[in-house]
Amino acid sequence: MDSSDEPDMTGVMVIEPMGNAGPYLVRAAASLGIRLYAATDERVHAGYDPWLTDALAGVCLTELADSERALDDMEAFCRTRRITGVAVCWELLTPLAALLAARLGLPGNDPALAGAARNKIAMAGAFRAAGVRAPADAVVTSVEEAHQVAASGRLGWPIVVKPAEQGGSWGVSVVAGPDGLDAAVAAAGRFTRAEPHGLPLDARVLLQSYVPGEEFSADTVVREGVPHPLPVVRKDTTAGRYRVETGHSCPAGLDPATVRAIQDTAARAALAVGVRNGVAHTEVKLPPDGRPVVIETGARLPGDDICGLVEAATGVSEAAAYLQAVTGRVPRTEPTRDAGAALRFVLPERAGVLRYVVIPEAPGTDSRIHIRPGERVPEPADSSGRVGHVLARAASVDEARALAARVVSDTRVKVS
Repeated sequence: MDSSDEPDMTGVMVIEPMGNAGPYLVRAAASLGIRLYAATDERVHAGYDPWLTDALAGVCLTELADSERALDDMEAFCRTRRITGVAVCWELLTPLAALLAARLGLPGNDPALAGAARNKIAMAGAFRAAGVRAPADAVVTSVEEAHQVAASGRLGWPIVVKPAEQGGSWGVSVVAGPDGLDAAVAAAGRFTRAEPHGLPLDARVLLQSYVPGEEFSADTVVREGVPHPLPVVRKDTTAGRYRVETGHSCPAGLDPATVRAIQDTAARAALAVGVRNGVAHTEVKLPPDGRPVVIETGARLPGDDICGLVEAATGVSEAAAYLQAVTGRVPRTEPTRDAGAALRFVLPERAGVLRYVVIPEAPGTDSRIHIRPGERVPEPADSSGRVGHVLARAASVDEARALAARVVSDTRVKVS
């Protein structure tokens, strides 16, 4: 299908919309009168859900793992249609989006810095250059190098071990001492390609000093280099070796000055990795001294259905603001609602085959199952181990958190 014969509609090319933010982009585009096009490969496109296929005005089939071919194919495709913006759902594809926007002369991010929004090693360097407060770090390519860095004492203990390029907490470990370092470096270094497109990955490993304190995320929409802050979201995680996110809530329950400090820090991080016309999802910790520390940032909309969480609490559509920024419009980021929302994930106790999951219905909640009965449930060490989630809405965030927690505690899951 191709609707390029509708002259009054703006078109946006979305590089691989099959991601957590995809449904939000589709709904936002409809509300803004924007046609969405997709760039993907033939194999992945064949697996699109019908709702996504029906929402697209056209599809550019290419090989996203081959950057030069993909850029040539997408440029040719866009020049025959009224494309006025480029968007992206996956952080590993954000440099490609910056390069395509530059080729087309459209609002986009700085191609020279865009790799730092994908590669955490380059990101650490960009933060240092911009004076963004971030953990001390070291880059290693072997277990031996990791032990040498640890023995130097400059990162202290615990040490966070993570892949240079990966998302969803995949391959990330928090190591309390030397005995756990070998397994952590092996887990982080095992990623050489990212599915479903087979994107080549930097196999180096990043070591970071551990930052104590509560965790938050803060998204930022940027238009023409001017940041527009979005609401701060509180993050809940497990403890121990794997810090798996168990939920999010909005508003974050912080005083206004701390909210502004987190938003300002997140905006500086976004600009440091070249976000000029787009969105950034930034993860922040608030240590005992109260000065925010940036853990990482990505030039994309958030995952984990944070878009739905923020909209439920504040009325702000992050996806709409993103589309406005990449099409040269002023993003609407002012809250229109004063409520509370909380999202809780249903996590299995162990890996195995999912036999059943029953999430009870409750007023003020929506739920979704991520893994179907009969499918294998991975070890709950990263985001792939989530069985489902519950989103609760209430007059206050405390009420929403209690409601979501109650539904999750009443959920029945069997893995064998």
